[in-house]
Amino acid sequence: MTTAGLEKKVKDNFLTCSICFEMYTDPCTLRCDHTFCRKCVTSYIQTRPDAVQSKTIPCPCCQQNTKAPHPSRPVEEWAGQIKPSIIIQELIDTYRSEEDVQETSSSCCTICQQLGETTPGALWCPECEVALCDKCVKIHRVTPNSLNHDLCELSSRSKVKWMIKCTEHMSNCVEFHCQDCGKAACQTCCILYHRACKTVLTIESMKPGMKAALMEKRLGMEKRLKVRSKKIDIRNEKLQSNSRITESAVHNIRLICQTAINKVKQKETQLLDELNNISQTYADQLQADVKLEEIEMQMYRQHCEFIDQALVSGCEMDLYDTYQAWESGAVKMEDVRGTEAADTRRIEHIRFIPDTDNGLKILDNLQLGKIDVTYRDQGTCLSSPVLIDRIDGRVSDDDEEPYLQDITVLIIDGVQTCVVTDYNNNCVKSFFTRKNHSCHRKLPLDNSPRGITQLNEKQVMVAVRDSHEIVTIEVTRDLVLLSTITTRTGYCSLAILNPSSLAAGDWQCVDILDMAGHVLRSVNTYSGNSLFTYPDYMCVNNKGNLLVSDCEKKSVTCLTPEGDVVWRYAPTGDRALCNSRGITATTTGDILLADWSTCKVIQLTESGELVRELLTLEGDDETGMCGIFCDEDGFVFLCTNSEVKEYMFI
Repeated sequence: MTTAGLEKKVKDNFLTCSICFEMYTDPCTLRCDHTFCRKCVTSYIQTRPDAVQSKTIPCPCCQQNTKAPHPSRPVEEWAGQIKPSIIIQELIDTYRSEEDVQETSSSCCTICQQLGETTPGALWCPECEVALCDKCVKIHRVTPNSLNHDLCELSSRSKVKWMIKCTEHMSNCVEFHCQDCGKAACQTCCILYHRACKTVLTIESMKPGMKAALMEKRLGMEKRLKVRSKKIDIRNEKLQSNSRITESAVHNIRLICQTAINKVKQKETQLLDELNNISQTYADQLQADVKLEEIEMQMYRQHCEFIDQALVSGCEMDLYDTYQAWESGAVKMEDVRGTEAADTRRIEHIRFIPDTDNGLKILDNLQLGKIDVTYRDQGTCLSSPVLIDRIDGRVSDDDEEPYLQDITVLIIDGVQTCVVTDYNNNCVKSFFTRKNHSCHRKLPLDNSPRGITQLNEKQVMVAVRDSHEIVTIEVTRDLVLLSTITTRTGYCSLAILNPSSLAAGDWQCVDILDMAGHVLRSVNTYSGNSLFTYPDYMCVNNKGNLLVSDCEKKSVTCLTPEGDVVWRYAPTGDRALCNSRGITATTTGDILLADWSTCKVIQLTESGELVRELLTLEGDDETGMCGIFCDEDGFVFLCTNSEVKEYMFI
């Protein structure tokens, strides 16, 4: 690591206050050994009424309390009583002295330094970004390439900005922006072309807004980079998995084909054996016939010789005996042949009749297996959820195990900030990351908070049911209680309908309130039947309609901003909801519903039709689901008792 990099790391990690995120000014260390600017500690104490009451100084990082040495003195003096951090102050003084040396070096003439001389600089050229001594200034002003450069005092060089010259009025710099025309302009352009325009601003005045917008855009880009990186990892994992699956499938296909081939060969062997056996039997029968014929031929020859002898014999008795022997049937070869043939089934002919058509048909219909492909439903806007982050809802001074009820997500100065209600610890908490450090803030309340909804870019409203209150909280680097309104009853859920009205859920009823907490209309029945029992969670979709989740009725009800019922989702049987809690809507209108008992997130269409079970927590993650929130970029934040899980969809 370079010296400059090391110095920056030391400054960021050890010399920067975690409240103002600047280098310490008059650092002081609390009892927990965390160090802050003294003025920052004073400002933080003033945002903590509980600290003033208990006469302690809570640490903004770990919330451990430090007793005020002289609590009878004004609160503004408490931080001044804390022992200063001498070592850190010496490090800061050393760091700043080195900066002064560097600044002194950089105040010399840049041109002369290149020539090996050290000459004090007199002016600064912002276009060339060089310091110039008096002699070099004269040369700079007569050089053709730099004679039109505007020079400034060297001490103000860090404040000089690169200005763009107007393309029409070359001597003027572009300093204005016309919002009506959407164009940048110089002073002359404003006079000539934008006199009738209503909104012409200086670019300088737009700087905070542009910075905030760019920071928000950058956050969005970082999240998209994170998504793309995760997608690439998942795709690579799928590629590896696909290779393994394909290799296994090839092995199985070859195995089953070889099994089929072996079976065909077995059939071949059986047919050949049968053919051989029958052919051998047929050959044996033919050979036996030939043998018998040869024997008969021998016998006939012998009888012919015997008759010939009788015929040529001169004795009448020899002739008579021979005649009598054949007449009496003493020898009948046909009888012998007939008896022998009757004992054996004779084969007349052998041939093979191929069943080609049937064999080919069997092979065509042969089912060795099938390739099963699962396709993504094109009608489903949300794909598979992937867990990308977990936020632990526990902080050091919690009295109880956190029970995170509801959640909303804001972008504060370009930083994503999760704001949750902690029912068990009677507080509202915020979680965010700044300069790669995980930070949190905590605002204690008198009673347990329930529902939360975003009022504007930097404010939320929270329902405190037991106190019959709705509180408004500003979300900056801290959580600041702005106002409290008392209502006729205690509400458990909230949703902003429009700038002048909000919806609030109570026992068996949803009230439409004005911003002062007065009831404009109550909604509790539909077609003569009770609509709600426990409307614990609600939100507003992209059409401005109110979505109400009721755990007792096991239903989701869609209402217009005026309180009229649009549709109702209350399935029965196997698809019945068990304990519906948090509800949110995506920018495309889809509805996500958290079911506490089954640990499932269910996806509904904008019109209240079931799409699928989007997410199920299993194994070690199995726990109750409460609040759920989907931001504009499609990231889903889910409260699971003591932590927040963030999901993206691949």
